[in-house]
Amino acid sequence: MTISDLPLQQRYQAYLEQGYDDDPVQRHALDHLCQLQHLLNQKRSQTLPRGLYLWGPVGRGKTFLMDLFCDSLQEDDGNDCALRLHFHRFMSLIHQQLQDYSGHKDPLQEVAKGLARKYRVLCFDEFLVAEIGDAMLLGRLIEHLFRQGVTLVCTSNRPPEELYRGDIHRDRFEPTVKRLREKMTEVAMAGEKDHRLRALTHKAAFFVESPESLSDVFQPHAEHVHSRDTDILVCRRPIPCIAATSDVIWFDFNALCEGPRSHLDYIDIARRFHTLFLSNVPLLGGKQYERIKARGTEDGAIGSKSTGERQVMIGQSDDPARRFIALVDELYDRRVNLFLNAATDLDTLYQGDLLAFEFNRTRSRLTEMASAEYQQAAHQP
Repeated sequence: MTISDLPLQQRYQAYLEQGYDDDPVQRHALDHLCQLQHLLNQKRSQTLPRGLYLWGPVGRGKTFLMDLFCDSLQEDDGNDCALRLHFHRFMSLIHQQLQDYSGHKDPLQEVAKGLARKYRVLCFDEFLVAEIGDAMLLGRLIEHLFRQGVTLVCTSNRPPEELYRGDIHRDRFEPTVKRLREKMTEVAMAGEKDHRLRALTHKAAFFVESPESLSDVFQPHAEHVHSRDTDILVCRRPIPCIAATSDVIWFDFNALCEGPRSHLDYIDIARRFHTLFLSNVPLLGGKQYERIKARGTEDGAIGSKSTGERQVMIGQSDDPARRFIALVDELYDRRVNLFLNAATDLDTLYQGDLLAFEFNRTRSRLTEMASAEYQQAAHQP
């Protein structure tokens, strides 16, 4: 019998027997997940089971527990009753389906009905809302999902009141936060232990100013290369690559993280390739400076009280840093192996302030990705 065949509590215990650290913070969250699992395993009732909102610092095991929970849910016919997605991918799915239902009186309602027909539970990993447009869309979608009897389980690094940190129309998202708290139980996972720093078997994956080391790691794939120094199509747009096989790709940092790239590009890459090499990762962030910009521009904003403009605090390399954070999120979620060569070590790679919180998650993930345990995991295309 494998771990995946065991009930939820026994699955957790099996990982402890494999060397995972027992953690009372995780045990507390696991109790909530088991209670929800019990309610969901009962016949459908008119009362919607309260969902769960797991939040806390990086490395506390939120994603690990949610995945155990999601994998343990099945309908009587053996079909999955839960959909588990990184939040970026979930929003991408919603936007695609909105196009499919264009012309309907309420496309969001149709999207919610379609999801409810397939799934009783939606599981979001890394729940965080960055854009006011997504914030408004999400509020309406969540209301439709609750009305359709869908239970939500989410992980986030932030409490609900900090889900949307934008300066524009934050008050309009407050009803959504209130609704989430009405329908979900908050579980704070703020323990001291970062489980990504447990005793992992280190495997060279992060090189500092050593392009030859990156080339050495790539060498076993060299005989299968079908493209060198050419463009590949990602989301129907050309992106230059250094080398590519059918399932391994090598990019320069500038190609992936400078210029007009989005999380949709990274979703496509992470789906198609199980291993990614990345050259010339520079120092990210840097000293911030103030500029006045019109509303609607990128980067962190502090709203002006007197004009229609706003002050923005901009780091010299914050936009590439944002893209790098999004890239690592997608690669990690799909269990893509990442080998990279950078200008400095991981601890000092991001030198700004604006994205320090977000980059802490990236640093933690890169640490885990440079382990034999991670690299032996199966790709999740």
